[in-house]
Amino acid sequence: MPRGARERRVRHSIPGRPDHQRPLLRLRALLLDRRRVHHPLRAVARLELDGVPAARLAQRWGVPQCGVFQRLPSSLDAIHDLGAQGAPAGTVVLAEEQTAGRGRDGRTWHSGAGGVWLGMLFRPAQTDLSAFSLRAGLVVADVVDEQAGRTLARLKWPNDVVVGDRGRKLAGILCEGRWQGEALQWLALGIGVNVANPIPPALADRAATLTEFVPAVRRLDVLDGLVPALTRLAAHGLRLTDAECAAFAERDWLRGRQLRTPLFGRAAGVRADGALLVDTGVATAGVREGHVELA
Repeated sequence: MPRGARERRVRHSIPGRPDHQRPLLRLRALLLDRRRVHHPLRAVARLELDGVPAARLAQRWGVPQCGVFQRLPSSLDAIHDLGAQGAPAGTVVLAEEQTAGRGRDGRTWHSGAGGVWLGMLFRPAQTDLSAFSLRAGLVVADVVDEQAGRTLARLKWPNDVVVGDRGRKLAGILCEGRWQGEALQWLALGIGVNVANPIPPALADRAATLTEFVPAVRRLDVLDGLVPALTRLAAHGLRLTDAECAAFAERDWLRGRQLRTPLFGRAAGVRADGALLVDTGVATAGVREGHVELA
C-alpha cells in the first residue's frame, strides 16, 4: 500500500446476524469525489480507470461520489455498508476484481480483472421495486448495443443480459433492498459486465465477453453510457411503461421457450409489474420471483 495510505474496515451488513458475527469488509484503494467525500470513505491510493483518475469519475458521470477499489469481496456488499453509514443516493463503487462476487440465490459470479463490477446506491421513495432490475437490464442492453454498433444484447428474465441463440451470459443485474419495518432504507444495485475479463474454460459455452464482439472496447466506454443512465432509474414509476414493455419484448430471449421452472410451460413475455408470464396450457400465469430452467 502506498505511503500515507490508510485502510478502513467497515462492518459488512448482513441482516439478522449479531455484530460480532459479521465479517469485516476491508475497503482499500479508494479514490472518490465530485465535491466532498462521504465521511467513512477516504482516498487511500492513486487508482485510474482506463487512464482516467478515479477522483474525476464522479464529476464525469454526475454522481455525488465514486470509489474505485483494487479488490473487494463484492461491490454490492460495499454499497450496503455505505448505505448503512448514510452515503448519498447515487454513490458508486467499482472493483477491479471481486473475490466473492455473487448473483441471484447466492450463485458465484467470476469477477476477474478486466470486467465492470459496479455497485450503486439508491434511496427511492417508492417501495415496490419489482420492475427495477428489468429497467436496469434495458439500460445495460442499450449500452452494449451502442458499443457494438448493432443489436447484440438480449434479456433473459429476471436479471441476465445474454448474447446469441445459446444465451451466453454477458452481464447480470442484482437488486437488494434493506428495510426498517415497512420503510425502505436503501436499494443496492449490482451490475457485472464481462468486458475483457478472462472466462473460465468451464464456463466458455455459457458466458461471453464484450471484447469478443468489440475488440477495442474499454470498461470506461461501457461505464460512460451506463452510470449516467442508471442515475435516472429511481425517477421512473412502479411499472414498466408501454415503451419499456415493447423494448423488453424485442430483446426477450425466453419468449416462446419451454420452461421447467419457475412454472412448467412456455414463456410468454413479461408483465408491466416485472412478472414473467408463463403459458401453462391451461392459463397464463404471472411469476414475480424464482429462477429459470429450460425444459
